[in-house]
Amino acid sequence: MGDTPVSETTGPTNMTDATGLATKNHAANGGLGAAAFTPAYYARKGGLWADFWTILHPPYTLWNLSFVAMGAALAPALDWRMLALMLTAFLAGTGVASHALDELNGRPLRTGFSDRALKLMALAALAVSLACALLSLLFVSVWIILLALLGALLVAAYSLEWFGGLLHTNLGFALSWGGYPVLVGYWAQTEALTPDALLLAAAATLMSLAQRELSTPARFLRRKANAGGATFATAEGVIQWDMPRLLNSYERPLRLLSWMAPALAAAMILAKLGL
Repeated sequence: MGDTPVSETTGPTNMTDATGLATKNHAANGGLGAAAFTPAYYARKGGLWADFWTILHPPYTLWNLSFVAMGAALAPALDWRMLALMLTAFLAGTGVASHALDELNGRPLRTGFSDRALKLMALAALAVSLACALLSLLFVSVWIILLALLGALLVAAYSLEWFGGLLHTNLGFALSWGGYPVLVGYWAQTEALTPDALLLAAAATLMSLAQRELSTPARFLRRKANAGGATFATAEGVIQWDMPRLLNSYERPLRLLSWMAPALAAAMILAKLGL
């Protein structure tokens, strides 16, 4: 989709002219909008497993697990048993439980799971996370249980918007899904928190904020907007972006970032191994 200059007489040049813009783009896009897009770029249709894939949010779950691995890789020595337990705990807690509760709260992904199935899925996943914490007692102190309980609280408070939605904000997301997994990943290896771990957690928080700044408008376009686009007045004329191009301007960076996080985590693990 290239930039297509059009005459100023063919449409609104003022970007605040929402009525004209929506009408023209709705016609130009053949009615593209929330009904035409899947609720997420990774969403699948076709039955139970497609719904489970969708609810898992694979790119973002992998992103979250990458932060756990980064924290572990920063430690002076790497205990593979603790890394495996923490990755499993976050896969269950964040990847499954949190997203199941989020789907329960408003059905943003439009999956076919019943409310009962989503609740059972969340409870089972949280039980797996707690089991991982209990197994971790073989290797670390009882503080791991407190970290696990804090994680469960963050999952429920964010996804179900407890405390008046206090945590259901960009910063709440970034701290819970970015900084927290880095700190847990590091602490599980060292039973301590050091300045370098805190700095890495801050970097993960900033990366998660960037994710949120991109994903929020992308979700709006996919799930709520019925028509629209963008109009830019340039020296050469008026350039219009239709809905797919506007959506792509947010989602292409998201896709790239979702691969950057695991690549960085893998590089840190390989460096730890001396490879």
